Amino acid sequence: MSETYQIVYMDKPEWAIIGQGISDYNAQQAGDDQGQNLCFVLKGPGDAVEGGVIAAVYWDWLYVNLMWLKEELRGQGYGARLLQMAEDEARRRGAKHSYLDTFSFQAPEFYKKYGYRVFGELPDFPQGHVRYFLVKDL
Repeated sequence: MSETYQIVYMDKPEWAIIGQGISDYNAQQAGDDQGQNLCFVLKGPGDAVEGGVIAAVYWDWLYVNLMWLKEELRGQGYGARLLQMAEDEARRRGAKHSYLDTFSFQAPEFYKKYGYRVFGELPDFPQGHVRYFLVKDL
């Protein structure tokens, strides 16, 4: 190992440099991912954000990164509508598949209800719970 280089801890990660580096490398190996972010927000009285979904489409896949609704709005169809809108927009952008992860205390049964299937699990992540990884053909 060369003494010219040193590894140091940083409180503020160098996201732009490291992210661009891996993005450039990935493009060299697998082609441009054609990455596009998408976000649908549920707005309530006074234009307050009451929930939403944040996702991305790349390499013909939809990745559902975050999805959340205020507790009192759950079970009223808003989550299903948000998920459907994200999937529809992803299809419009060329996605053929979708994937996401969720915890046992969050919504694995919700996603299964809408066609997602578990392809991986991490037990005790966090302790006493399971982190699930799910996939669906669009």
